[in-house]
Amino acid sequence: MTSLTLALDIMGGDCGPRITVPATLQALRLHSLLNVILAGDEALIAPLLKNQPQSILNRISVRHTTETVAMSDQPVFALRHRKQSSMRLALEAVRDGEAEACLSAGNTGALMAMSKVLLKTLPGVHRPALVSCLPAVNNTPVYLLDLGANVVCDAQGLFQFAVMGSVLSETVDHTPSPKVALLNVGIEELKGNEQVQAAAQLLQKTPHVNYVGFIEGNDLYSGEVDVIVCDGFVGNITLKTSEGIARLLVQQLKKGLTQGFFVRLLAKFIAPRIRSVLNQMNPDHYNGATLLGLRAIVIKSHGSADEAAYLRSINLAVTEAQRRLPQMIEQRLESILLDTKS
Repeated sequence: MTSLTLALDIMGGDCGPRITVPATLQALRLHSLLNVILAGDEALIAPLLKNQPQSILNRISVRHTTETVAMSDQPVFALRHRKQSSMRLALEAVRDGEAEACLSAGNTGALMAMSKVLLKTLPGVHRPALVSCLPAVNNTPVYLLDLGANVVCDAQGLFQFAVMGSVLSETVDHTPSPKVALLNVGIEELKGNEQVQAAAQLLQKTPHVNYVGFIEGNDLYSGEVDVIVCDGFVGNITLKTSEGIARLLVQQLKKGLTQGFFVRLLAKFIAPRIRSVLNQMNPDHYNGATLLGLRAIVIKSHGSADEAAYLRSINLAVTEAQRRLPQMIEQRLESILLDTKS
């Protein structure tokens, strides 16, 4: 791993520095060449850095601010009036070349708006897309996008999401020729609205995406495809429903394993396997959504993430920075544009 720097909105999330700082310290111990810029209130950050070895402190820089973006702030308001916020300072560090990636657990809409203005989109990209992982039966990553950054999408937007999602799967997971599908109300070619139908036609014509057709909601977790594309309205509802079902199953499983002497006895013998299953079902296991299509890396963490979940989002930022994800997407888009002109 080569040396790299992450800029963290340390105030973002439900718990702020109480979660983000300890998770960051874990990441610094895990990645010996990692440096971080912590944007936030130094009075709250400093006590959490006490008793840390100098070797860790040397890799930490604090950008002090007491201003934050509230979860209730509208994106335009945050863009115009939160210019000294921890979120904005973290993004400016990336814009100014001081960091390779930004991570925030704060207001998603504000993060999207600030990222577009400060970092800009890649050439040819209409709008960035929010993407994250879903669990699958074969334990392979399945990427779903868009997750809410673009509630309404045209066919060209869905096409671009498919391209960017394919590059993400290739780059981060080394998946050869990832299978890409459009989320639809049926797998038949005539199903779907006008936008989905038009996007399917575009994907069928390009050699740059391994498009395999439509997929229905009941096959989201089958592992049959690597990337699933939809607009942000459908994607956000799908993600939130998935998280709700996962938490319900985890709660019911835990409850069931504590009822009755013989069940509790059996649970002790199979505890490692049970923990593995619970971890795979827990939405925090997949924490970290990427804003694809920007000129730099921006990761959105769950606002309710605990230390372990926030650490996963830091690790994701490190991986994407190491593998130069924006540059890889830009190269693929350039190839498509050249093919279109020829």
